[in-house]
Amino acid sequence: MIYKVFFQEIKTEVPVRERTKTIYVEAESERDVRTKLAEKKYNIEFIQKLDEAHLEYEKRSENFVLENV
Repeated sequence: MIYKVFFQEIKTEVPVRERTKTIYVEAESERDVRTKLAEKKYNIEFIQKLDEAHLEYEKRSENFVLENV
């Protein structure tokens, strides 16, 4: 499954919408996503599981890059 992860790069700062970034991660579950990203020290705001239609839409975006973690 592919998950879209909304995060802030600096864990100690208060989340600010304008600094929110996204990455796409292939994983078995949300817990697996958090485990894979644990060493990156991100402040994860939200993890969204993408269904087929949403994934196809995201793939058309120039920002779609599947992370290798």
